[in-house]
Amino acid sequence: MPLIHVHMFEGRTTEQKKKLVGAMTEAVVKSLDVKPDAVRIILHDMAKQNYAIAGVLQSEKK
Repeated sequence: MPLIHVHMFEGRTTEQKKKLVGAMTEAVVKSLDVKPDAVRIILHDMAKQNYAIAGVLQSEKK
């Protein structure tokens, strides 16, 4: 059972998330030769103040 975690910044619509999980499921089914109901995807919405690159919070990035 493939389990995929996706971390992304919050703010995407439900429709965008549906499109993403559909495309990811299709890719996993084709790549790993599994059935769609075996694919699990967990979406983690992150606030920009909870993610940093090179010591800079993304909420402070200009």
